Amino acid sequence: MSEKATAYNLYVVVFFQKPRFKDKKMLESRVAQEKIVGKHVFGNLYNCPENIISDEKYLRKIVREAIKQANMTLVSLRSWSFGGEKGGVSVIALITESHVAVHTWREYNYATVDIYTCGEESSPEKAFDYIVQHLRPESVTRYFADRSSG
Repeated sequence: MSEKATAYNLYVVVFFQKPRFKDKKMLESRVAQEKIVGKHVFGNLYNCPENIISDEKYLRKIVREAIKQANMTLVSLRSWSFGGEKGGVSVIALITESHVAVHTWREYNYATVDIYTCGEESSPEKAFDYIVQHLRPESVTRYFADRSSG
């Protein structure tokens, strides 16, 4: 530690009061309410039509609509088009529940889709299926990860 650096000790004291529940059912209900529900759907889309995965405006439109279809709340949508021989498009949506991302590679007719949500009200599976339907790949690999707290 240098002469000018000062060490600080931070002590945090937290007092927990054990919740009182009249019965086991009430306790289980309370615990269920505190669970974090995280759903992560992601995948690879192969042999997509080049004209579709190169169209930034169209990709933005399908991401917006997928968010609506899946009962998610859009906060912000950004996109970038990468020109040149090996161009592609990236669309990233920040949603209240987490995020939706689509990345495309025109030269490979390839796209990736990544959707993560928190909460029980939204359906990342619906959003994923909507995007896949509109990108029209010849084949898809789809993955699901349960990112819940318990």
